[in-house]
Formats: sequence, structure tokens, C-alpha cells
Amino acid sequence: MKKSLLLLAALCYLLVACNSNSPEAEADHAHDAEGNHLVESALEPLAYTLYTSKTELFVEFKPLVVGTESRFAAHFTALGDLFKAIGKGTIKLSLVAENARQSITATEPEVPGIFRLRLTPEKAGNYKLVFDIQTPSFTDQIIIENIKVYPDEKTAIAQQPAASGGGSDIIYLKEQAWKVEFANAPAQIEPFSEVIRTGGQILAAPGDEAMVTTQISGVISFTGKNFVPGSSIPAGMSLFTVKSNEVVQSNLGAEVTKAEMDLATAKKNFERASELIKDKIISEREFLEAQLRYENAQTQLKAVSVSRNFNQNRQRITAPMGGFLKNILVENGQFVNAGQPLATISKNKKLLLRADVSQRYFSKLAAITAANFKTTDSEQVFNTRQLNGKVLSFGKTATANSPFVPFTFEIDNVGNFIPGSVVEVFLQAASQPALVVPVTALLEEQGVFYVYVQTEGESFQKREVKIGAADGLRVQILSGIAEGERVVTKGGYQIKLSTASGTLPAHGHEH
Repeated sequence: MKKSLLLLAALCYLLVACNSNSPEAEADHAHDAEGNHLVESALEPLAYTLYTSKTELFVEFKPLVVGTESRFAAHFTALGDLFKAIGKGTIKLSLVAENARQSITATEPEVPGIFRLRLTPEKAGNYKLVFDIQTPSFTDQIIIENIKVYPDEKTAIAQQPAASGGGSDIIYLKEQAWKVEFANAPAQIEPFSEVIRTGGQILAAPGDEAMVTTQISGVISFTGKNFVPGSSIPAGMSLFTVKSNEVVQSNLGAEVTKAEMDLATAKKNFERASELIKDKIISEREFLEAQLRYENAQTQLKAVSVSRNFNQNRQRITAPMGGFLKNILVENGQFVNAGQPLATISKNKKLLLRADVSQRYFSKLAAITAANFKTTDSEQVFNTRQLNGKVLSFGKTATANSPFVPFTFEIDNVGNFIPGSVVEVFLQAASQPALVVPVTALLEEQGVFYVYVQTEGESFQKREVKIGAADGLRVQILSGIAEGERVVTKGGYQIKLSTASGTLPAHGHEH
């Protein structure tokens, strides 16, 4: 039985071998001049990535052939702080030559960001592809130059360039990038200042603060409601009342009474002299003396009066300016002495930025003109120029207890700062051209810095870079990338995670 089965298998093998050498089978394959089989070539898809100030276009399509329908998978991204898919809009694709034009329009994306377009070229030649973009928020146009339309597929295959090796590129699809916080920007040569990085503090400007004090001794009472630090204080608001007759005898009340009596007497004498001088009963000299005594009595009363609301043994204390209550230095019911500080009011319109600079940079301080800084609890970076900042001073000596030299700016308070806050400061000196990228583009692994460079619409390379100085917003690149290469400024960590997972979402592109 086993022998019969083996014999049958051998006969089947010989039959198949004979059929494979038949003329009909040979006709199904291509051969060269020596009869060897040839592997048929196929058109490889083209890919273009172009940018305007508003839009990124990444499009894939096969080389264009007369009479053959070409399918375009066009990815449109709206640029901004974050790159997002264009979800609504119309795309008009035109194949344009000197005396020819064909157009097709897609009125909506197949999925947000991806528009499918189909076009059948009618005549061979050199063309340009024009994408007219119309969205609810903006219009734009992107042109791809030097597009060839081939007379037949055989010509297209013969003229297509050899495939370039891109095996080391990382694939990160548009569908992935649109779902996360993603953006890129070109590396640029820009004026870049030498930077001194240090720490510092936000301080209140001296002219923007007022100390509230008492002019008599006595027991203090709070007159304001909800009287706590941080409260808004209008100018003239009643803050405290000090009573001296309950605890201490003050001679200020007696001085005011005497001054008021002197003023009343001087006033009567002056009024009488004014009538007598009309009839020349008194001399001009006597009249001027009465007038002088009246004016001196007025000045004396002003000098000893505490306020318009002063009555002998009580002082009502009001806010000398508007602002907010920075601190309260006394307690309700406490006994206070004349001249004692009671509270501090701050306008908070101007602030001081003080940087503590190491002594080794002392020779460079004279060249410092501006600074970037950020608070320890925020990643937002501020610039002194944008806050109408100006250099006030820098220390010429260091104290015995500190190795640092103070450097001080005056800045506008835009509402983001609290006096006393600790800040990180990037002092900026003279500028010179340098290749820079945003600091958000940098990633680090064990002390080695790298960035992701976008080589095509969905292709990225991980590049190690050598960095120079940083000013809080930008970092100087010494090597690793070239000017004009687009680096990922937001979303680099997500690309890193995608390479670690080794998985990609389903790709919907057509070729």
C-alpha cells in the first residue's frame, strides 16, 4: 500500500513539472534575451511635504500617466501653537501647464485632515499641482512645481528615480500627530544673546509703596471691614482710628486748640485792618503786619493739625493712595506710639527684578541690556523688554556674606507676579548670529541631548545635538542639525513612546 502511494506522488510531481515547462506557462512570465525570468517593475509613489505660514501639506500619489486615474491622499494641517487637522473646508486640486488646466474639488475630508482626490491626466508634459485651500477661518494656496505627466506607464517606470534608503527613519503618522499636542519649527540662524543664567527675586518698587503711620499715641481700632492682606484699598479709605484720651495725655490736642484760637484772633484783626485801610485810618505798614499775622496763623494750624477729621485726642487714619493692602503691622485694640508704622499699601504697578549674579561675571554686567525670567511655579517665560523694563543698577561690590552681585531691573507688573517670588533669570548681553531652536525641542537621555527632525510628512530622525547657551526660550545648537531642518517642538516625547511600543495605527493612505 505504501509503495502504491509513493508511486502515485511521483507521477503527480512529474505531471506538474511538465506542465510548468509548457509554452502556455512560459507565456505567463517575462523573459530576458537569454530566457531568464524578469521581475516586473511597478510605479513607486511620490511624496511631497510643503509649508506655508498657515498650512502644512503632505501628499502621496503615484507618478502621473496619461489616461490613468491618479489618486491623491492629501493631508492638510493647520499651523499654529499646535498643529491640528483641517476638519472642515474645500480643497481644489488643479493640474496646470502653460496652455492646459484640469481641476477637481473635494468639498469635505474623508476623515479630519485627509482629502481624497482623483484626477486623470489628458496630455503628457511638464505641469504644476496647485492646491487651493478654503476653510471657515482662512484661505491658502500651495503649489508643487515640475510635475511630469508621462505618455505611458512604461516610460514612467523607466524614468522614475531609484528608491532612496530611508530605513532608519521613524514613521509617525499624521493621524497620531493630530491626536496629541504636536508642532514643529525650522532651525534658524538668528541674533542670539550671550546668556548668564542665575536666580533672583521679584521685589516691590519703592515708589509704589506707602507706609501708613500714626501721629499720636493711643489705642488703635480698625475701621475697615474684611481688613486682611490682599484687600483692595481705594485712596482716602478710612483704615484706623487712634484714641489718645483713654490711655495717654497728648499735648497735640492743646496745640491745635491754641492754633485755632490764634487763627481766629488774627482773622478778626485782619478783617478790621482791611476796613480801616480803606479810610486811611491805619498805615499801610500796620495793614501788612495784620495780614502777615493772619497768614502765619493759618500755616501754624496746618502744621499741628493731624487731618481734617482730627479732634483733640483722636486721629482718623486714611489710605494715602489706592492699591492693595500688602500687610498689617498691628492688632486691633493695640496701644501704638506716635510715628509707629501700622500697615503697608502697594500700588503694585511697578516691580523690581533682582538677579543675583556670580562675581565671575562681573566684567560682563555692563553689557547686560535685558533678561528673560520665569517663576518657579510656571513655565511661562517673560522678557523685560516686553514689560517696559529698564536696567536700574548693578552692584559694584559684593557683601562679605554673599558671593553674588545684585543686578536690578524695573518692570511693569502685568498681574502675573507676587512681590517676594523667587525666579529663574537669564541675563542677556550683546547678541550675535547663532543657530537656535526652541528649548521645548530638546529631549535628554543620560545627559545626552537630542531632537526629532521631520524629514518628510510622516518620517522623522532622532538626532543627537551639541548645545550652547539657552535664554529660557531658545537654545543654541552647535552641531547635529542644519539651518532649515524642521525639528519637533511639541510632541517629541510621544514620538519616543511610539518607537518604544513598536505599534502603528491603521494607515488609510492610498498609493
